[in-house]
This record gives sequence, structure tokens and C-alpha cells, in this order.
Amino acid sequence: MEISICIIVKDEKETLARCLACAKKIADEIIVADTGSTDGSKEIAKSFTDKVYDFVWIDDFSAARNFAFSKASKDFLMWLDADDVLPEKSIEHLRLLKQSDHIEADIIYMPYNIAFDEDDNPTFSYYRERIVRRSANPVWIEPVHEVIDVKGRSIYLDSAVEHRKTKTNPSGRNLKIMEKQLANGKKLSPRLRFYYARELMYNGNNEKAVIEFNGFLNDKSGWVENKICACNDLSVCYEKLKNYENALSAAFKAFGYGRPRSKTLCRIGELFLKSGRLSEAEYWYEAALNCRKEKNLGFDESDYDGFIPSIQLCVIHDKLGNAEKAEHYNDIAGSFKPHSPAYLYNKQYFDKTKRG
Repeated sequence: MEISICIIVKDEKETLARCLACAKKIADEIIVADTGSTDGSKEIAKSFTDKVYDFVWIDDFSAARNFAFSKASKDFLMWLDADDVLPEKSIEHLRLLKQSDHIEADIIYMPYNIAFDEDDNPTFSYYRERIVRRSANPVWIEPVHEVIDVKGRSIYLDSAVEHRKTKTNPSGRNLKIMEKQLANGKKLSPRLRFYYARELMYNGNNEKAVIEFNGFLNDKSGWVENKICACNDLSVCYEKLKNYENALSAAFKAFGYGRPRSKTLCRIGELFLKSGRLSEAEYWYEAALNCRKEKNLGFDESDYDGFIPSIQLCVIHDKLGNAEKAEHYNDIAGSFKPHSPAYLYNKQYFDKTKRG
């Protein structure tokens, strides 16, 4: 198994060498498509590979990634961002995979860890199509929030790629790309409409985000995991618009797309807690704490599977005057995240209360 690792770059001098050092450990070929760097990124890339190409940026991430793929020559194509890192465990796993006599897959999925807690454990992760067989004719689609359109046999690895950003994206960049597409008369796919609504939300345009989220939810097409996520996001938008009745209705709407998820249950609990309805909030956070987690390809925000409901139940019981129960739930929260500032603050609070 030979792998071409393909990376698109623009002004990534802070992280590019780190990424390429990881890539070099498993790649048989490294392709770098530079989209207009002026900070010396190209020179860094050339110290790792002689396959560095210029690509004129046209506000289309898929176009840049397809260009990088077109320069690759190996049987399998793997993509990385310039601020991605391959942990040693993942490198060893991929080395073993490369030694296999025959790979029964056209698409290899790997977890993408993009946020981390104080102990460096991932708190936000999801599976991405990471390695694809070149003969399966993979094509990147969507100008932003791009994805590979490829059909074939799939396998899922447990070893992750880590997204270790050192800078934030330019403000409104993704939103501008999508609005440019709309201005040019191009219709957004259901998937991209979901992300368009999220970008509107991130940029503070909650009124328009509500319209787009509802439009996405009313469309019968679209991935169910995105539908569930959209219900939670829509709830947040309604709350910011001070429409609490619709905020609660939007959260409950997620139940129509599948079994309850811990994040949805926490969202409902949060709304009741903010409105002072402690008994109802306790019910929903208890449900979240006892919610059975199932593996899926959607967003995995692990704090909702134990830590958040526990710490919130601590708060609720403290408000109710149930000191013993409050401390009990704080201890449960600490079992999930022993170095969490919230857990440690509460622990100090309970210790001080006991001392009088």
C-alpha cells in the first residue's frame, strides 16, 4: 500500500513543518498545493518534498484539493490540513496497514479530533473520509465544508488525526464563500445549507439562521445526524432571539429523527434550568447522564456523555439545598474530568462548607 499525502496551504508557517514531519513518517509521496502564501510556507514545504505546486485561489476549497489530488501518483490518497497532527499511535497503525498484503477498502475513515480539554483528551470528534483509493475516482465537492464524493468499500480506524490550530480562520470567511455561491445563482445542497445555517449562527445572524435551519429540517433530504444537530442549533438561535417556547420545541424536535442523544437531553435541561424550573431540569440531566451512547458518524461531543450532566446536577441540587447530593454529582463529574476547573472549584466549595 503506497500513500500520497495531499495538503493545501496558505500562510501556515507556524504549523506546516509539524504537519509535514508527521506526514513524512508514512507517506510515499507528499503533494503540497500552495494557494498564495507570502510567509515562507512554500520554502518550508520544499524542505520536505519536491512536489510543491501553485494553485490560484478561487474561493473553492474543493477545487484546490482536487488539484492536489490530480498531482498524486500513488494508489491511495490521504488528505491533511496544514495544522493537522498524526499522533504516534496513528502513525504506527497506518504503518501496519501499509504492510497488509491486500487492503479491502476504497475509503478509510479516521476520527478527526478538533477540540481538547485541560488533560488533552478530545472533546469534539467526528469520522472523516481520510484515505481513498485513487482508482475509485474520488472527487471533492462543495466550495467550503468540502467532502469527498466517492463510492466503494469502507473501513473505520480507531486511530485519529488531530486538528491543532494555532490561529483562527479569517472572520466570516466560510460564510462569504457560501454567499458568493448564492449570489452567483447556485443552489446550496442540503448538506451545505445545514453548514450555511451554522455559519450564520456563528456570525451572529440568528434571524436568518432560523430560516435556514427550518428550511433544512423541512427538506426531506439530508443526513439524519445533521438533522439532529440542526435541532439543537436551532434551539440555541431561538433562545438568543428570546423565543424560549420555540427554543424548547426545536430541541424536542430532535426526537423525531432518532433515539435521544445526550446533547439534546442536556439542551432541554439547560433551558429548564435557565427558567428556574429545577425539577424538570433535574429530570432531563438525569436522563442525559443515563443515556446510552452509540457509535455513529456524527459529531461526538464527549462532555455531554457524563461530565456536563453531572456538573449541572451538582448545581441543581446545590440550589435545592441538597448538599450531599450536590457533592455526589460533583464527584461523578470529577470521575470524568479530574482536572476540570469547574469540578475543582466545586470540590473546594464543598470542603470549605464542611469546615464551617
